Amino acid sequence: MFELTWITAAAALCTGLVAALFGGAIGGAIVAHGHMEKSLGAWLGAFYGPLGAVPGVVVGLVAIFLITSGGQ
Repeated sequence: MFELTWITAAAALCTGLVAALFGGAIGGAIVAHGHMEKSLGAWLGAFYGPLGAVPGVVVGLVAIFLITSGGQ
């Protein structure tokens, strides 16, 4: 069975942060297409994207830890 260690948790958190940065930048550039410069939208998306993604990854890691440990 899968065992969650500090190394795998840190790797998952870093992967989630990188994905949030790229996703936020792409989403910000798409949304900013008609309203402002695309690069500004990409910067804002990359800045605000991790605000929702990183807590979600942390909650997911806690849930995985609780499931794999049997709640002990």
